[in-house]
Amino acid sequence: MITIGPQGVPKVARCGVVVVDGTVWSSGTRGRVRTRRLRQDPRCTLYVHEARARWLALETTVTILDGPEVPEQSVRLFRTMQHRPTGPLLRYGQETEGEAFRRAMADDGRVIYEFAIHRAYGRV
Repeated sequence: MITIGPQGVPKVARCGVVVVDGTVWSSGTRGRVRTRRLRQDPRCTLYVHEARARWLALETTVTILDGPEVPEQSVRLFRTMQHRPTGPLLRYGQETEGEAFRRAMADDGRVIYEFAIHRAYGRV
């Protein structure tokens, strides 16, 4: 994820992205630097690659989802990302069940970055 810093300099952060219900999402927290940058300037570019030299760049605008529905949205995001339609989800390498996972998402101050794609290019 490439965001724009306060001096106009691009800043890069590694992140995971996944498509949930046709929309690209990622997870973050309220206190992350990238969250503060995106609240100031919602423009961001995602660079996605795989080992066989295929890559994709997505120029986007980010909406930060931050409310009481985020723990449940986080379940959807992590189920999709972890390919676990049921059962416990991994959180920092530990399996965490249903309500405990939702409570952890709330306690972490989780937010969801929702990306509106304006331009896509690359070698796919």
